Amino acid sequence: MDIIPPPAGAIVPRHRFSTMLWHWVNAVAIFILLGSGLGISNAHPRLYWGMFGANFDHAWANLPDMPAWITIPTTYDLAMSRRWHLFFALVLAFGLLAFMVASLLNRHFQRDLRIATREVAPPHIWADAKAHLAFRFRDPNRPGTYNILQKIAYAMVIFVLLPMMIFSGLTLGPGMDAAWPWLLDVFGGRQSARSIHFICAMLIGGFVVLHLVLVILAGAVNEVRSMITGKWRVPGEDEA
Repeated sequence: MDIIPPPAGAIVPRHRFSTMLWHWVNAVAIFILLGSGLGISNAHPRLYWGMFGANFDHAWANLPDMPAWITIPTTYDLAMSRRWHLFFALVLAFGLLAFMVASLLNRHFQRDLRIATREVAPPHIWADAKAHLAFRFRDPNRPGTYNILQKIAYAMVIFVLLPMMIFSGLTLGPGMDAAWPWLLDVFGGRQSARSIHFICAMLIGGFVVLHLVLVILAGAVNEVRSMITGKWRVPGEDEA
């Protein structure tokens, strides 16, 4: 049976309460985790692979010293940066777990993020990429649904990057190494886990920037309102 799309200007439900709550809690947690992580990075801005790494070992990356305005706190204080980082790491981890459970129960994953076989066909992905380059971010026949690029991006963040960042972060804790020594084996050593932790953090930071740009291009007022109230206004054909 064909589904009749809602007319332009109609207000339709879009986000469940659990999605909205997780989005804003996550926004605060990611912001503080990135800032405090950069503060921690300033203590030793070099990345290694393997089990060990120190000043005279070969580093695969030398990170720049981060300016004070982008770190948390804004003065160099390693102990305080770690406290902020560890607290909001717990917020991030348990928030992700609660969101996953809620999304399974209310069928958010199955309804909104399930990727159909036809959607991963190269012509379909290419057509969606061209539509994005032309600033057309939604299917006019199904304006409230996610397109394939959105689904891939959200799936990568929810099921790959965030879990990888959480477990690599756990590997950096001596107490967790003692309790779960298999974590060191999985990541190939503490320094490898630290490098993977940084790479995931940088990718998530890039996703946040791209996400904000697309929200602005798609209509910031409508998009932000939908994430606050759960209601979304169907744009007209001349709108992104």
